Amino acid sequence: MDHFFMLPAPEKLKARRKPGSLCGYSGAHADRYASKLPWKETLSFRYHENSSDPVVLDFFKSILGKDFEETGMIYQKYCEAMMDLSFAILELLAISLGVDRKIYRKFFEDGYSILRCNLYPPCQEPGNTLGTGPHCDSNSITILHQDQVGGLEIFTDSVWQTIPPLKGALIINIGDTFTALSNGKYKSCLHRAMVNKHEQRKSLAFFLSPREDKVVRPPQELVCSAGKRMYPDFTWLNLSRFVQNHYRADDNTLQSFINWSQSVNI
Repeated sequence: MDHFFMLPAPEKLKARRKPGSLCGYSGAHADRYASKLPWKETLSFRYHENSSDPVVLDFFKSILGKDFEETGMIYQKYCEAMMDLSFAILELLAISLGVDRKIYRKFFEDGYSILRCNLYPPCQEPGNTLGTGPHCDSNSITILHQDQVGGLEIFTDSVWQTIPPLKGALIINIGDTFTALSNGKYKSCLHRAMVNKHEQRKSLAFFLSPREDKVVRPPQELVCSAGKRMYPDFTWLNLSRFVQNHYRADDNTLQSFINWSQSVNI
């Protein structure tokens, strides 16, 4: 991560994220917050499983040049490992729900996921800003690798709880899309990232997502056992566009999206 984030600003801006896009470099997401400027830099890029198309490596080479070929290869391999881990987690989730253990794995096999590199610089007045504001992830599963500085908090039992870094461990978050795929059995997690007064913090977040046009629908067994559908059909493309263009993700994103999509007849 240092190889990129230590570049001069003009070099980093070669990878600038375009409005409405999920990929590229951003110094902040200030345009999507009502208050408290987010104190971070991010670099995001897509990943999909296709051995003949090393999409991550190609992103780094095409945007930042040959000097970043090794960096691109490292991230390519990291994404491949995160995808393998995601498939294993999806099988465990399916088993826990009592459905075919391969059903979710098959649903995501042709998906387009995103890896995001986060840098939170030191802040002399950490109480006046947030690294990342309170939100639930809108994707399906997030695999977070954080350094030992700390800063992640989750909201549970009506209070914010600090999640201390555990060396060698990854943090797994359920997102809104899997909440719908599990017919509400699994809940997405409200969380935020705090900044540190003395040290910078770095993290890597792998966001597992289905193919954009896939219809998000829970297995029929879950609907039968609950007696009803908790959420109507939708596509990941429409949910993603809603969050990017109309609504800042929070603990009510999924229901707000459902209400909005019904009002505009998507």
